[in-house]
Amino acid sequence: IPGRVFRHEATDASHEANFYQLEGFAIDKNISLADLIGTLEYFMKKIYGENIKTRVRLGYFPFTEPSMEMDVQWPGSDSPAGEWEEVLGSGMIHPEVLKNMGVDPNIWQGFAFGMGIDRLMMLAYDIKDIRLSYSGDLRFLKQF
Repeated sequence: IPGRVFRHEATDASHEANFYQLEGFAIDKNISLADLIGTLEYFMKKIYGENIKTRVRLGYFPFTEPSMEMDVQWPGSDSPAGEWEEVLGSGMIHPEVLKNMGVDPNIWQGFAFGMGIDRLMMLAYDIKDIRLSYSGDLRFLKQF
């Protein structure tokens, strides 16, 4: 599900108060955290290539438990060696969220994720300032 997101955020080179996000979720009887991690790793390899490295670390999001964030690292970038870049937040859908949807959390589980499309673009094209994509400057846009 792609869409525009608005949030109260101090703007800087990597954060903007509005951006485009890609969200996804899956619900089934036997979905696990391993399914979530595998899905996200597959997605990152399809976008950035097989040489991309991923890692997950604990995070906090109010509608998932446990929650995690995914970082990526790839060889040959201009980033300092070993630098990891955060790309998304995710987690297992909280049982209360499932209940509020009319889904029995004793039978069903699910995972959810959200990633900023703008951040994915920044990493893919080595763009240093997210605000450039909203500037309306045709010189910036025409290089793609």
